[in-house]
Amino acid sequence: MSTAEIQPAAATFDVPELVVGFDLDMTLIDSRPGIQAVWDLLAAETGVPIDTDLVVSRLGPPLTWEMANWFPPEQVDAMVFRYREHYPSHAITGSQPLPGVAESLAAVRALRGRTMVVSAKYTPSVMLHLEHLGLDVDEPVGDLHGAEKGIALREHQATIYVGDHTADIDGARAAGAVAVSVATGPFTADELRAYGADVVLNDLTEFPAWLDAYVLEQRLEALVRRLSSYQNMVVAFSGGADSAFLLAAAARAIGPANVIAATAVSPSLPVAELEPAARFADGIGVRHVTPHTHEMDREGYQANAGDRCYFCKAELVETLQPIADEFGITAIATGTNADDAVAGFRPGIRAAFERGAITPLKDARLTKAQIREASRSWGLETSDKPAAACLSSRIAYGIRITPNLLARVDRAEQAVRALLTPYGVENVRVRDVGDTASIEIDARLVGQVDHQPLVDAVLAEGFPAAQVDPRGFRSGSMNERLKDPEKYR
Repeated sequence: MSTAEIQPAAATFDVPELVVGFDLDMTLIDSRPGIQAVWDLLAAETGVPIDTDLVVSRLGPPLTWEMANWFPPEQVDAMVFRYREHYPSHAITGSQPLPGVAESLAAVRALRGRTMVVSAKYTPSVMLHLEHLGLDVDEPVGDLHGAEKGIALREHQATIYVGDHTADIDGARAAGAVAVSVATGPFTADELRAYGADVVLNDLTEFPAWLDAYVLEQRLEALVRRLSSYQNMVVAFSGGADSAFLLAAAARAIGPANVIAATAVSPSLPVAELEPAARFADGIGVRHVTPHTHEMDREGYQANAGDRCYFCKAELVETLQPIADEFGITAIATGTNADDAVAGFRPGIRAAFERGAITPLKDARLTKAQIREASRSWGLETSDKPAAACLSSRIAYGIRITPNLLARVDRAEQAVRALLTPYGVENVRVRDVGDTASIEIDARLVGQVDHQPLVDAVLAEGFPAAQVDPRGFRSGSMNERLKDPEKYR
């Protein structure tokens, strides 16, 4: 069986998926102008004197409730039907998104979460509003009010519900979700707080910052719980931001004396990475070991097909296992994060999983951005360290990997980085694509620096030709060259 055919078991996580529900009227959108236009039309058609200013001042309850304030019971259903006939033509275009809406939805996405709208409004009308304003929501739900909203929130496992009405607080409570209230509707912040909202914001512009802080706290607590469940641990420590943060977190959770940092030494490790890794481990009081790995002896690795990383990670974990056994350690942890898990092209994750390695960062749903943010708050020097994949990732798939090719790439990248250091360069990649080298640097620098010295530096290291990629640095750009990437996902 090929490694591409081996599939890991379903992912498990230590915290629930982030699912955020939002009310619609006066939470996401100011629908008052459009709604008032429809009520004005009904008043004109029926001759009933409807105080439409009053109507739009108390949006939230179901339409039938409001309609009953102006028409006798036997006419309510007919008037609701007529209202909904007028709604698409007169209410949609008049509504506007409230400040902070786009940023709030984007904040949920950035945290790998899902969004839903749960509203008392007629479901087709909910969808029309979202479509008209281009609001990307995963699940629109209508025709639910108050505690009934908890039905949909529970069904979709929402953990947070945001609304402007006391009835929205009832919905959150019914679902066991955090009730976040915004004072953009008929209730003041004090009234919402007094009713029992867990969090009260002036408006949605304050929501992204609150969400980021809240979710990071929840995920860090989950990480500490998981790490604390082990007596000791070996951390596969590449020296990058993710594994450095995991190493620091493990040292905090179970004590540095119970953690071993293992940095694999091989031709695929950039020479410049080893000394900073040793210094970092020493700085937090963790024992640092540098076992030599021999992925170059594995045919699958040398062949450099789309599953090359599988063989590299297999070699790493199998090399670390005897170290763990020697010290009586049962847990080997890698720095795989939540973004890696959904990136869609990580055969190495599968190899580590099959060999029993654990992924505490991923299991706590910590994203790359969250790891960097937490690293900054802990004062870790790796918080802003650029991504540094192994040297083999610079060799185009299908070109057989040799130590000489890796060494040439390493020298070339060091030469380019030295030339660009005065410009504050962060990312440098020299990609060996066979007949030429593709030089990737930060996109912001592509139009600022002279390309010829960079090309000359790469040629001096033995490449027959070279050019600067006008698109700039792109993580995993070699994957773009695979003919059938789905085979290895």
